[in-house]
Amino acid sequence: MAHIDEHPAGSALVAVIGLGTMGAGIAEVFARSGYRVRGIENDAAALERGRSLLQKSTARAVARGKLEAEGQQQLLGRIDLGTDLSAVADCSLVVEAVSERLDLKTALFAELDRLAPPEALLATNTSSLSITAIAAATARPERVIGVHFFNPAPVQTLVEVIRTVSTSDDTVERTYAILRTIQKTPIGCGDRAGFVVNALLIAYLNRAVRLYQDGFASREEIDQSMVDLAGYPMGPLALLDLIGLDVAHAVLVRMYDETRDRLHAPAPLLTQLVTAGRLGRKSGRGFYGYSGTDVTDEPGPVKPPPASRAAELPDTLVMGYLNDACAMVQSNYATPDDIDTGMVQGCRMPAPFDVLAQYGPATVLAGQRQLFAETAEPGHRPALLLERLAAADDPQAALAALRTRS
Repeated sequence: MAHIDEHPAGSALVAVIGLGTMGAGIAEVFARSGYRVRGIENDAAALERGRSLLQKSTARAVARGKLEAEGQQQLLGRIDLGTDLSAVADCSLVVEAVSERLDLKTALFAELDRLAPPEALLATNTSSLSITAIAAATARPERVIGVHFFNPAPVQTLVEVIRTVSTSDDTVERTYAILRTIQKTPIGCGDRAGFVVNALLIAYLNRAVRLYQDGFASREEIDQSMVDLAGYPMGPLALLDLIGLDVAHAVLVRMYDETRDRLHAPAPLLTQLVTAGRLGRKSGRGFYGYSGTDVTDEPGPVKPPPASRAAELPDTLVMGYLNDACAMVQSNYATPDDIDTGMVQGCRMPAPFDVLAQYGPATVLAGQRQLFAETAEPGHRPALLLERLAAADDPQAALAALRTRS
């Protein structure tokens, strides 16, 4: 059987299991690039929902001039839909996109191990679960890998490629080659909660919630400082409302379960809002109130502080974010280039190592040391890499050399 990276639009087959929003989008992405796709669901009703998602998504592309009507029919014609898992028997790549339940995924991968060809790549699109645990359900963990697409998959170019301690170099190389044939930008990392983008983004958002709940500054001061002074596209509290407070809370729970870093424990206010059903835009109330997609002037859940420290923003939030990025590189979890690419493409945020260069390692280290001294919080301890960069004879040259090596 030909490898998919050898014949990207030819005889190789891709199976996508689970045709919800993400799975249907992934199937569309492969079919758009000329691959033959087998979309698999567990029952007829779910299959019809998947078919409807594919039809609506491609119809929107036609309406926007991104796809010709004839091209839409050709694309849909390359996707065969069914409920029989044995259809993976001649597929070179299997992408799993079922619900985020570890028991469900491990049971599925045990079946894929039995049904898929020995040389097939088995990929999971999980956004939060342990890929190592999923791979352990198979007799071929070296061929199991994470491919975390971002929503909506047909539009977002970024894909996080997550290898476990068992994943082979060949599997990583083939996965990168495949993703490039479908015009995606892969970045690599190890198997830790949150991967690159969510680990940095959600930790930063959680810190913003803590500042707000503790009376450091008002919600408007926090959000406006990150937009006006830091150049972020949206303030952290408004972004949490857009993402969904329950979604961020679930990621933080997973991160805290793994790291036991108290900074990864959901801020009490975040937990209270989720418990109260204030989930953000989708529920009409979060940190702000909403009427449709419009922000109302509803008072926030915390009263404005009597003595605001807003003048210390955005540095207070940015320093911790940059320290986290340095810690990732220090542990060989991800490269500066992959981290920068992930945050720019995945979040439209400034590249962390560009920001580190703008501030200068010595300035960031001084700010992080002050934060650590004020809080005595172990998670605020400056990363060793940040200390080494700041101690170099020429910190900017040392930082440039680090980024070149990546």
